[in-house]
Amino acid sequence: MNVSEIIQASIDTKQRLLTDFTFLKRIEDVTQVVAGAFRAGNKVLFCGNGGSAADAQHLAAEFSGRFYTDRDPLPSEALHVNTSYLTAVANDYSYDVVYSRLVKGMGKNGDVLVGLSTSGNSVNIIKAFEQARQIGMITVGFTGESGGEMKNLSDYLLNVPSNDTPRIQEAHIMIGHIICQLVEEQLF
Repeated sequence: MNVSEIIQASIDTKQRLLTDFTFLKRIEDVTQVVAGAFRAGNKVLFCGNGGSAADAQHLAAEFSGRFYTDRDPLPSEALHVNTSYLTAVANDYSYDVVYSRLVKGMGKNGDVLVGLSTSGNSVNIIKAFEQARQIGMITVGFTGESGGEMKNLSDYLLNVPSNDTPRIQEAHIMIGHIICQLVEEQLF
């Protein structure tokens, strides 16, 4: 592929989102859920692996720092940012439980857990979603087209209509930015 074809592939994926009114409604629904959680004094936690971990950290920073507005911080964190915790738990237990243990320790009823996985099959995120549901957290899955195993564990599934990892991740950050902007506008 050449540069123009790659850009066009990204545009095509986003065009499919733009014309999928059910998907757009789900983004609005997630926006309402996240804004409602913050209003109620709850937090939003994010998790992902690799590029999706970078996106998780990016989106958590948009809430806890700022997006457009100079405003109070919103309680949000990416679960992988404590490398001492991450490496100790991965070594002592398993990488599969690095997120579920933090969800069990930090999560509470009414909090939101956002998991980003292009396949929807990342075991550590699946286990985190299972734990989150046990304690009454709301789960939001950012995945690729099939939704993978996260499909059945997500209260809200934002499954980008693609099987191409870079195109999915590009759409994930766009969707995340939309949610951040709309939540900020609602709350401030």
